[in-house]
Amino acid sequence: MKTAIVILNWNGRDMLERFLPSVTHYCPTDAEVIVADNGSTDDSVAFLQQHYPTLRTIILDKNYGFAEGYNRALQQVEASYFVLLNSDVEVTPHWVEPVVAMMDNDPTIGMAQPKMLMFDQRDTFEYAGGAGGFIDSYGYPFCRGRLFNCLEQDHGQYDDRCEIFWASGAAMFVRSGLWRQLEGLDGDFFAHMEEIDFCWRAKNAGYKAYYCPESIIYHVGGGTLPKSSPRKTYLNFRNNMALLYKNLPQKRLGCTIALRYLLDGVAALKFLAEGHPQEFKAVYKAHQDFRKWRPNLKAKRLKCNPQPATTCMYRKLLLIQHYLLRKKTFTQLYQ
Repeated sequence: MKTAIVILNWNGRDMLERFLPSVTHYCPTDAEVIVADNGSTDDSVAFLQQHYPTLRTIILDKNYGFAEGYNRALQQVEASYFVLLNSDVEVTPHWVEPVVAMMDNDPTIGMAQPKMLMFDQRDTFEYAGGAGGFIDSYGYPFCRGRLFNCLEQDHGQYDDRCEIFWASGAAMFVRSGLWRQLEGLDGDFFAHMEEIDFCWRAKNAGYKAYYCPESIIYHVGGGTLPKSSPRKTYLNFRNNMALLYKNLPQKRLGCTIALRYLLDGVAALKFLAEGHPQEFKAVYKAHQDFRKWRPNLKAKRLKCNPQPATTCMYRKLLLIQHYLLRKKTFTQLYQ
């Protein structure tokens, strides 16, 4: 099989009913759609058995989170390319073929993503991936089409194929050989930023991530955790520190981690001042658990082989560019 489109589902019966039809309808003849159920307690599996009896379903015994859930599911899949696809995504005609053709033509492209637009505002880039993911040298991720919470409308300004820093886990194409070489996602991340860590590790191994605008999808977003969630805050802050620790070159590691402690502390105080004490506690716990995690991360860091120069990394501090200099679009960052 050329391509395996794998949807990791957790208590997403409504999403499957709503969005799975477009995925199966626009599945190429040399591809297969697979649903991996991550220990759902709703009637997701019963729904699939009743309405999609011929669709392959992988049933995991519990909720392993996004990262480890995909690791366990893809151990049971054979294909040249894996597509990690969220259950809350509507796909469009020929969304698979241009990405696979692009990767076929360039063996150095290890990961890729389509253009991601909002499901409810279909002319606007979607938060989780936009027109490809980037990161600044202090670990703040952003996208072409999205800086922090500022979302751009799609006017064709990002309709060029280009190298990116990370491909969104909401719709990430990845070579199966590379996936196995890197041993998949870091299961300890559980969820959030695991795809950035994976792409960074792939870059350290000599591969590129790319954006393919000919492929278009519409993403709901926030299907598992709400946008404002102490659990989500905890995972984002903890995992962000972890991916920096694993992948930064040695000469930049100490000063970057120290600055992030300071900046995260400011963010925590901002949560407190705005009346969100649980978010404040989430940041504190994220730092506390990161410190406990560091001995394990040291061993992972050796496997990541951090490189001194990383392409597509933004060299300035995004916080200053966006909040102080009022740059609201990706294009303005590079002017």
